[in-house]
Amino acid sequence: MSGGLVLSRAEARRLLVMAQGLGGNWKLPAGTEGAAQVVERLGYVQIDTIAVIERAHHHVIWTRFPGYAAGYLDDLLSRDRRVFEYWAHAAAYLPMRDYRFYLPRIRYYAQEHRARHWLAENHTLAKKVLARIAAEGPLGTADFEDQGEGRGPWWDWKPAKRALEYLFWTGKLMISRRRNFQRLYDLSERVLPAGLDTSLPRADESAGCVARRALQSLGLTTAKQKDEGLSDARRVARALAELREAGEAVAVQIEGLEKEAFFAAKPLLSAPRPRRRQLHLLSPFDNLVIDRRRTAAFFGFDYRIECYTPAPKRQYGYFTLPILWGDELVGRLDPKAERREGVFRVKALALEPGFRADEAFYPALAARLRAFAAYHGCSEVLVDESRPAGARAALRRALRA
Repeated sequence: MSGGLVLSRAEARRLLVMAQGLGGNWKLPAGTEGAAQVVERLGYVQIDTIAVIERAHHHVIWTRFPGYAAGYLDDLLSRDRRVFEYWAHAAAYLPMRDYRFYLPRIRYYAQEHRARHWLAENHTLAKKVLARIAAEGPLGTADFEDQGEGRGPWWDWKPAKRALEYLFWTGKLMISRRRNFQRLYDLSERVLPAGLDTSLPRADESAGCVARRALQSLGLTTAKQKDEGLSDARRVARALAELREAGEAVAVQIEGLEKEAFFAAKPLLSAPRPRRRQLHLLSPFDNLVIDRRRTAAFFGFDYRIECYTPAPKRQYGYFTLPILWGDELVGRLDPKAERREGVFRVKALALEPGFRADEAFYPALAARLRAFAAYHGCSEVLVDESRPAGARAALRRALRA
């Protein structure tokens, strides 16, 4: 692609940050509606179980919507039915309006995946699980635990759990709500809102959904952008070309990444720059950084989560949060919310080599840490250590100011 618009790496980062709602450019309504709009704009929010701080799905929404409370997402799932749970690149909360675009994946699990064969071989168990849920309402795995004499082998927890999961994958069951973070399954027809379009999308419709969602949520995409298996690169490339012809997308080159053909969301190219730099503490599963290759290519930031790495081999900490300052990733910190003590602890702060903090950086970091601590019910922020060593003292001074 020659002769088109050329963006610097910094300009490309600005598009990504603004499309992700991290540039102070999103105006969201209060309450559950604001949370719903975050999920719909991002396209998905990944679910995670690690709870050293607030779980990732809540953290991701709070980062973009400071008025967010954890109960909002529960309400959107169980009461409003604005989101549903299913597999994207991982387990995720997804906009209910996009449900039909996941039907091809559901059909795959029902017709070709090992789930189909297992359910066929264990059809008696599957039938009993469905019958209990139909009669009793939403149930979780704990409701199928072996309770001893009289229950019988069909209610052994492990096969019942597998039946629930495979019935979920194949579309017979959906997650109705969560109880203490445990899934409660119900019949899909009792979860899907009345009037929802559940028609199987055509291949070109699926490709269009992938293309539009990538442009909306990232501001910048290629036909090879991760699409969660909802379409294929050839059809997505065609959909992007059609969006360019319609004036919704612009073909661009990015300095240093000339081998890739990119498309940018046209409205974002002319959007005003943020008035001031925003500082965010991102979840390891935040939509901006979840694609580690994209994070390295655009931000020059080599990031990995180390909670699965043995402690002696960790470089930065158990669950480090990337620090976004404006349109740059400038460091990471390893947090722990000690809720009983009311302390939010920064076990380690590491700034990127070559980063030089200006006078605005530490006050912005301190303000964000205080807000994040308050979100966790903590009134005090403590900083244990840092790289470079002077960063600890600078942050402590800013926290006291």
